[in-house]
Amino acid sequence: MKITVIAVGLRQPAWADSAIEDYLNRFPKDWSVSIKAVKPELRSGQSTAKIMQAEAERILAAVPEHSLMVVMDEHGKDLTTMDFAQKIRQWRDAGESLAFIIGGADGLDAALKAKARFMMRLSSMTLPHAMARVLLVEQIYRAFSILTNHPYHRA
Repeated sequence: MKITVIAVGLRQPAWADSAIEDYLNRFPKDWSVSIKAVKPELRSGQSTAKIMQAEAERILAAVPEHSLMVVMDEHGKDLTTMDFAQKIRQWRDAGESLAFIIGGADGLDAALKAKARFMMRLSSMTLPHAMARVLLVEQIYRAFSILTNHPYHRA
């Protein structure tokens, strides 16, 4: 299975990079999980709509060809860990490559959201972007552990 997490923002705190790297190194070779950081648009007097549109173009350019896009959005579907693992199973069994998208400080452009096959949220609370990245990668790893009967998930 090939999974790419695309996130707006080039620099993250060292703790976030370390946590993400730890989870990425746990996946076996047949689960290719990676992070692509996308440059945020400079604010310099631009409207929020223009900023999100420019970031959307960069995000779309980073999405691997033929990937199913899943956007992280506060209005997206709220999944339990087990529901998320089952979604991953469905997509894996259908032979889908996945691109999970985390927007910038202003969120995601509406046109980009419309192109996504699925919208989900990580939390009902607002999360810092670094935390959202760590949480998403951890949940992907947890889904892997559930689907492969790995002892990491003990619920």
